[in-house]
Amino acid sequence: MKITILNGNSDADNIKFDNYLKELSGLLESSNHTINILKLREMDIKHCIGCFSCWVRTPGQCIFKDDSHDICKEVINSDFVLFAAPLVMGFPGAVLKIAMDKLIPLVLPYIEMVNNKECHHEKRYDKEYPSIGLLIEREDDTDSEDIKIVSDIFSRFAINFKSSLYFIKEIDISVQEVADEINRI
Repeated sequence: MKITILNGNSDADNIKFDNYLKELSGLLESSNHTINILKLREMDIKHCIGCFSCWVRTPGQCIFKDDSHDICKEVINSDFVLFAAPLVMGFPGAVLKIAMDKLIPLVLPYIEMVNNKECHHEKRYDKEYPSIGLLIEREDDTDSEDIKIVSDIFSRFAINFKSSLYFIKEIDISVQEVADEINRI
């Protein structure tokens, strides 16, 4: 299985988080998965300005010449994408959110009815979109309500992304448990 890990850790001094992902990557590779970790903090990713050029002027690509083109290519060609970031003010850090926003070219501007009750964008590509997972690191004051809000937001993101949220895990569990969860996909 091809797995892309979007490392949204914006703090280079948070070695614990990066090492967790490195260890997870090693375990997954030993299970014959192909792993690509994208350290988002080291990439040039411009903010989405909502200009809709990725739908109208340059279909499927952001108008900005940045690394979001590579991110979109990696994500859409993966079987599983792990969004990973420490929580900052109750939400996965800004660098991960910016990368998530830049995935909008992977869907079309056209709207379809989903489950006979909600309007969502149509798929751009006639293929199965990757399943997603979320790996987070709690803040000192993170509570169950924070986790519920993040879970709801990522569940909604998965629907809009034509995917499914396979799990939300925290780095306080063993790396082996997360690897086992991914291996069950």
